[in-house]
Amino acid sequence: MSEAKTLLDAVDRLADRFRAMPQSRLRGPVPGYPSRADAGLALARRLAGTALVAGGEPVRPFPDAGPFAVGDQLAVAGHELALVGDAFVLEEAVAAVRAVTDLTE
Repeated sequence: MSEAKTLLDAVDRLADRFRAMPQSRLRGPVPGYPSRADAGLALARRLAGTALVAGGEPVRPFPDAGPFAVGDQLAVAGHELALVGDAFVLEEAVAAVRAVTDLTE
């Protein structure tokens, strides 16, 4: 399985998990973050920034669209990175997605 496909599968599963999460879980604290939504947003920002750098673009601010948008933001950022990242970058991204996935269980 290619690194891009592995990332897409992992980020899509995590995005779906965030989309289905009730507000109480989204706003619940997890180790290292004030909430699960904050952990997801931090990951989306990381993936988006990495995608921009890999594509030769400068890093730009990534908005906080609220806890109910985190799943969509993760999906978009992950899909962008899968298009432009090399194998090493994609492997690191998969590890980051798995780490946040562990926080949502």
